[in-house]
Amino acid sequence: MKLRFVCLIAITALGLGCDDSRPSVVAASNSPDAPSPIVTSSKPAPEVFVASGPLIVENQVDVDAEKDGVIASIVADTGTRVQKGQILAQLDDRQARANLEAAAARTRSTEADLHNWEAEAKVLDADLRRAEKLWQAGVIPQEQMEHVRYKAESDHWDVERVQQLLVDAQATQQSLQLELDKTKVVAPFDGIVARRYARVGQKIAVGDRLFWVSAESPLRLRFTLPENFAGHINKGQRFALTSPDLQDQHWNAAVVQISPVVDPSSGTIEVLCEVLGPTNGLRPGMTANVRVPTNESH
Repeated sequence: MKLRFVCLIAITALGLGCDDSRPSVVAASNSPDAPSPIVTSSKPAPEVFVASGPLIVENQVDVDAEKDGVIASIVADTGTRVQKGQILAQLDDRQARANLEAAAARTRSTEADLHNWEAEAKVLDADLRRAEKLWQAGVIPQEQMEHVRYKAESDHWDVERVQQLLVDAQATQQSLQLELDKTKVVAPFDGIVARRYARVGQKIAVGDRLFWVSAESPLRLRFTLPENFAGHINKGQRFALTSPDLQDQHWNAAVVQISPVVDPSSGTIEVLCEVLGPTNGLRPGMTANVRVPTNESH
């Protein structure tokens, strides 16, 4: 009886082993600890070199005083858009005007004196022609004829002397006109007054800063690239341009200038780009970035 029971248990165990002939498979997706599959792209994203720098303009200068004096009035303030030659400030010009008027009077006086000498020279020339005819006819001696000739010649030298005096008077008048013009502080080019240093009633000297005037366009970006870009950046080539201050906008910039040499201290080349099209909020001094594809350098 015991032998029959042992045989039955052995046969049952053998049957269970035969039914589990296929190995169990656990799906990776059903396991919470299974790592996510990695998807690779056949086309890697292009690498770019990001260069940054401040936006600049070609024309941006301090307007200095060209003459000592006292500021009588301020015409343009910070933020005023101006055109070339527009008056920004006016110095007290009373003394300069008085000097110019005196010089103009001397010029007119010298010019009138010149006309007088020229008229007298014509009279003496007529006397000389008459004296020569009388001398040829034997009416007057040669000494008298020569006296008339020397007098006419002397008068011509006086005419030339007064002509030079007139030139000197005109030059003095022109110089004083320039001094009067210096009492007007004017814009050197079209742009905007970025800063004002002057005040009404302020006494200034030659060279004192009065205004800072900046052009508004064209906007440019000067940046450096590693030396391996040398020879692979071309004039007119375009790059994408962005600004951290205007992150939702982008622009295009074209290369307008490339340094022909590599800076030995930094191993870089300098590139100058110009923003194309509308600037849409960009201003001089703002930081901008350009994305230069590194594929272009290989």
